[in-house]
Amino acid sequence: MHGIILAGGSGSRLWPLSRELYPKQLLKISSDKSLLERTYERLMGIMDIDNIIAVTNTKHYSDVKMQLSEYSKDAIVLSEPSAKNTAPAISIAVKYLLDFDSDDIILVVPSDHLINNSELFRKTVDEAQKLAKEGYIVTIGVKPTNAGTGFGYIKKGQKMENGYKVDCFKEKPDLKTAQEYLESGDYYWNSGIFVFSASTFMETLKEYAPEIYEVTQKFNFKVQDDIDYMTFDKYPSISIDYAIMEHAKNIAMVEMQCDWNDLGSWDAVYDINKKDENGNVKIGNIIEKDCQNSMLYSSGRMLAGVGLKDVIIVETPDAILACDKNDTQGVKQVFEKLKENKNDAHRIHTTVYRPWGYYTVLNQGEGYLTKMISVSRKGQLSLQSHNYRSEHWVVLSGIARVTLDDKVFMLKAGSSIDIPVKAIHSLANPYDTELKIIEVQKGDKLIEEDIIRYKDIYGRVTK
Repeated sequence: MHGIILAGGSGSRLWPLSRELYPKQLLKISSDKSLLERTYERLMGIMDIDNIIAVTNTKHYSDVKMQLSEYSKDAIVLSEPSAKNTAPAISIAVKYLLDFDSDDIILVVPSDHLINNSELFRKTVDEAQKLAKEGYIVTIGVKPTNAGTGFGYIKKGQKMENGYKVDCFKEKPDLKTAQEYLESGDYYWNSGIFVFSASTFMETLKEYAPEIYEVTQKFNFKVQDDIDYMTFDKYPSISIDYAIMEHAKNIAMVEMQCDWNDLGSWDAVYDINKKDENGNVKIGNIIEKDCQNSMLYSSGRMLAGVGLKDVIIVETPDAILACDKNDTQGVKQVFEKLKENKNDAHRIHTTVYRPWGYYTVLNQGEGYLTKMISVSRKGQLSLQSHNYRSEHWVVLSGIARVTLDDKVFMLKAGSSIDIPVKAIHSLANPYDTELKIIEVQKGDKLIEEDIIRYKDIYGRVTK
């Protein structure tokens, strides 16, 4: 069996903890490992590690690659040049596998689900695999525990030996309709987990989504490493459900046998965390009095709550979310509004952690951005250049080893250096004490994507 991990989502409903450039699958939620890492480990219990590939986009490629390199330095990560939804992502990954392997069974999983019982999950996959070998595209349905409106639904059809034929798929319903689905017992939440053979998928894609199939056949991974932008951009932006699952005749479903949570909203995060005697979840620096059934999350500052009931409050250094615990689906609209207004709070945190340390955005305005950069002992930023910005570094503490084109400088506290546009440079901390510098960026485009990496000890070389 081969595995495909879909790791390109934005996690907009978990804002402000999840951001566009560091979404929920990369976060460590209720664990010391990220959701992506836990997904990878789950698949390692089912298949050989060399049979697992992840599909993400250029914005998340380096972070996904870095996290998976903890398990395998040769971890396969495909980088989509633009976001085109799940149908192109799955299609390109299946084509990659067909170019190098025989017609094996493939397990497709999102990277942001929480499943604790890996053994029961494996049994569920085994049941799905039996149907996949019979020529079905199998989806895994989750028996609903409440009238959730944040999920798509699957209506089960004819009973088969190892599952059900799928009668139809339903979009996210309103509360009344979701309640009817729950009471009928015939509907399941759509988990977005699929099992099929590579050839079955391609044949079904050719019949029901020929425009996606034709683009997919233009790729040949035996002769190319990267996904060509001009070719990939010809894909329509469409989910796998709309593209083939809602139309094909060979769709089956098996029931999820284990615990499952897609952590798609803050009320889901509330559900999985330990609660006090009043039903409160308290994470971080919290003081509360007379609160009930609420979640208070602080990333650093003290958060005090008095007399709160059924609310969720999330504090980060640059944003605070307060919402009704029963209306957390609306957080996505806040995220979209920030995006529409070009407010960077939807894209990135003020403090961003990297394998070499972290940086904190101190101030920014038209044409400038100021950061405090902290490099851990023996940490080293990649050898890189920028097409649109220059940088000025001032050492606050520690000793910095700066590479600038073909020269190396050792800078003590109080020293500074200019990094011109397009200059190849790097920053390293060769000593055991923490290195802190102030970085002032100047330029027309002050974005994290303006980094071309040439060498990197963490495996994040630009593709």
